[in-house]
Amino acid sequence: MKLSMISSSPWCKSGPQRYVKLFMNCHPERSEGPAFCRKMQISLRRCLQAAALAVAVFVFMGAGDDSARFKDLGHRMMCTCGCGQVLLECNHVGCQSSDKMRNQLLAALDKGGSNSDDLILQGFVQEYGPTVIAAPTATGFNRVAWIMPFVVLALGIAFAVQIVRSWKNRPEPALADGITIPQGSELDEFRQRARKETDL
Repeated sequence: MKLSMISSSPWCKSGPQRYVKLFMNCHPERSEGPAFCRKMQISLRRCLQAAALAVAVFVFMGAGDDSARFKDLGHRMMCTCGCGQVLLECNHVGCQSSDKMRNQLLAALDKGGSNSDDLILQGFVQEYGPTVIAAPTATGFNRVAWIMPFVVLALGIAFAVQIVRSWKNRPEPALADGITIPQGSELDEFRQRARKETDL
């Protein structure tokens, strides 16, 4: 008798039906008590919320992929109309260059996963030249464009430190024979006399 009661108990069942049956068969007046029923309700509610969140993550995971790539690539290219602005931020009204380039970028992204970001940028470089890329590439002679600002900054700081040290360590000027620099109250007397003589 006891064995049949244990096997028919909802705790022995496996799968999601176990929680549903526990929730449906939860009677506070039985031995489980009201605390157990509340605990099971909260547990079931949390499981359902976690499942809904997982479904939402899987559904919306790839939703903004193309728009994110479009923004990323659009900010890595320059408009060719001569405004000197990034492609997506060209603010010329009716700019034909930026409209054409944006449409080309959208078409390249619509081709699918076969076009990587580097291939798309290479296509624009072949059509518009290397000036279409907003930042220089880190290959070949273009490395100088990345390195030189830091080198110039370091040299400028070293030069400033050297100048300050030379000023700090400069010896006092040599005085001609017989000249003394007045100190204290004598200097104050000279200042008062100079003020009286200059006031007309």
